[in-house]
Amino acid sequence: MNLQLSAYTKRATIGGLLSLLILLVGSIMLGELSGHEAKVLIKNSLSGLNTLCNTIALASATILALLLTLLGISSGSESQLKKDHYKHVLQIAKLDTGVFIAAVMSFLLFNLPIVEAEGVPTQWYSIIYYLSLALSSLLSAALIVVVLMLYNTVANIIKIVGLGVSDHPLVDPEEDQEQQ
Repeated sequence: MNLQLSAYTKRATIGGLLSLLILLVGSIMLGELSGHEAKVLIKNSLSGLNTLCNTIALASATILALLLTLLGISSGSESQLKKDHYKHVLQIAKLDTGVFIAAVMSFLLFNLPIVEAEGVPTQWYSIIYYLSLALSSLLSAALIVVVLMLYNTVANIIKIVGLGVSDHPLVDPEEDQEQQ
């Protein structure tokens, strides 16, 4: 995936990285756990992790559907939009699809009965616990990036279509003048 970082994409990525950092620091502040403690925490957190994955998958699917609406508004506007606008929408769609797939796969992983398995060495539970925290943090941060990218795109469409800003960087001035 060729991901050229525009100013909007950079801001969204920074927002996602900051949220990831906060989530991971919070996880590290829990301290080091023994295998038995981690097993208990995994057992207690599985329903929350499943809910998180379901919520992220649902949000991602909804965002993909909303992107179709956004494309309809974009193509129906009187102002001709530059290809950069459509590239931004494509970037959001690609990233959002990746988040959707990762959330569904994580949901499946979190539904494996690992805490009931008898052959798992006790020391592995702390590794599994920290991996589940890292995975849920990554999923959450990725969804934040998608939402921030979508916000930027919607804000641009509101400025161009709703407020009629004709000197916006995403408006193609040559195409706009030909229509008048």
